[in-house]
Amino acid sequence: MSAFPADDGLWCRRFAPAPEAAHRLVCFPHAGGSASYYSPVATALSPRVDVVAVQYPGRQDRRHEPLIDDIGTLADQVHQVLRAWDDRPLTFFGHSMGALVAFEVARRFEREGSGPVRLFASGRRAPSRHRDENVHRRDDDGIIAEVKSMSGTDDRLLEDEELIRMILPALRGDYRAVETYRCAPDATVDCPVTALVGDSDPKTSLDEAQDWEKHTTADFELRVMPGGHFYLNSRAADVLKILDEHVTSHTALQDT
Repeated sequence: MSAFPADDGLWCRRFAPAPEAAHRLVCFPHAGGSASYYSPVATALSPRVDVVAVQYPGRQDRRHEPLIDDIGTLADQVHQVLRAWDDRPLTFFGHSMGALVAFEVARRFEREGSGPVRLFASGRRAPSRHRDENVHRRDDDGIIAEVKSMSGTDDRLLEDEELIRMILPALRGDYRAVETYRCAPDATVDCPVTALVGDSDPKTSLDEAQDWEKHTTADFELRVMPGGHFYLNSRAADVLKILDEHVTSHTALQDT
């Protein structure tokens, strides 16, 4: 399919469009995150890669839209939009909650006979590895404390009361989506999977990241980085190198 969707600017954000690129990278944000988190990725990889960042409802310029607090429902809607973007090979990259959304979107693509050429699952334990967490049931201060503990958001931003009022609904909804998500142990994708994890991530142990191997029928690779849950903030260059090497390798295979 080559036609772009009518809501091009609603769900899919291209911060450095690369219309001539032979490869497209689709990025899925973390809980409470937005498409703009991936703006530096788009700038770094353009024009070799066309980077599309997904913007979930309920945040930034979509904050007045109803939140989607269910991973399956969110994946259904993202899949419908991305079906119009598969005119070239797709790679999925999702961090934390985004890894689960990317996994479920990939499964929906594969049911139709297509799908990404690789899934990068960052900062998230394997889909079937459940922890009994109830962050979404905490009061506002409890959710803010959780976010601060992940070191992914500037504490100065979390002290801005107006900003907090804007982001708390999305945070609570996203945590609800993640914490109520359940995945069968035998649920798989057919594309290769690369799991990336920080070596001191309190949310994902190396063992839990390794179990992504059970959710693919293809090749699997585990990449461990120094850092915590948001290791990629300080290891951005390393992650970009991994993505660039993947695109280069896939392009070479296509050309042979």
